[in-house]
Amino acid sequence: MDGWVRVLLAVAGGLVLLWAALLVVLWRARPDETGLKEALRLLPDVVRLLARLARDRSLPRGLRVRLWLLLGYLALPVDLVPDVVPVIGYADDAVVVALALRSVTRRAGPEALERHWPGSPAGLAAVRRLAGLPPG
Repeated sequence: MDGWVRVLLAVAGGLVLLWAALLVVLWRARPDETGLKEALRLLPDVVRLLARLARDRSLPRGLRVRLWLLLGYLALPVDLVPDVVPVIGYADDAVVVALALRSVTRRAGPEALERHWPGSPAGLAAVRRLAGLPPG
């Protein structure tokens, strides 16, 4: 077998293993079923929240850059987990957003979520749960 073919096969095998590991991490990091359903239902308001947070110049620049990258990921038609994979195929966006919200609230505080939330109080309560915050 040619040397380049072996290298390409090794790289492809490594990518498959990396993808499988990422799939396991996303599966283990997912919120409970209720949180996942709420996240999918609230996705339009959450996207507006992320955009508002990304434009907030009072937040640290690195945080805003991460939010813009997250918005770019959500806009792309390609997902980390293909939509044909049952259950988590459609839920990977919700898991990634929930993890991002947790990161944002750790860095910017829950006040930033409340200040920029475009939806209903019930929606904000669901987002607070997704972000790992106590009801408030």
